Amino acid sequence: MLKGIPPIISPDLMHTLMKMGHGDEIVLADGNFPADSHAQRLIRLDGHSVPEILDAILQFFPLDTFVDQPAGLMNPVDEKTVEPPIWNIYQELIQKHDSRNFELEKIERFEFYERARQAYAIIATSETALYANLILKKGVVVE
Repeated sequence: MLKGIPPIISPDLMHTLMKMGHGDEIVLADGNFPADSHAQRLIRLDGHSVPEILDAILQFFPLDTFVDQPAGLMNPVDEKTVEPPIWNIYQELIQKHDSRNFELEKIERFEFYERARQAYAIIATSETALYANLILKKGVVVE
């Protein structure tokens, strides 16, 4: 164990976050997402929710400042679907760690799947909220 690293950040996850470069994407996938069949690299964090993982990751993970929307959501297939409440939680957590005020990108389902296939890694969670999938684009550390 190390000081200051949340226990939810497994060695595999920290290793993956460290290896990612500027512009690489990582997917935080809900429990219904076909993570195994889409991942180049799969990190399993069963028993955890996307918000708790997101909050932990954003302590270390800079979001890309060279794009307008460095975080994206899977848009519901049915346009009549009410916006998933978990999206507000994501927005609040991102604003907690990133001073910019940007809108989360809404990505059509099959486009989201394609981006997930191209992503550096997918984190499979036990999140039960519907449409709780999230893509993050890595930025650079500026000190």
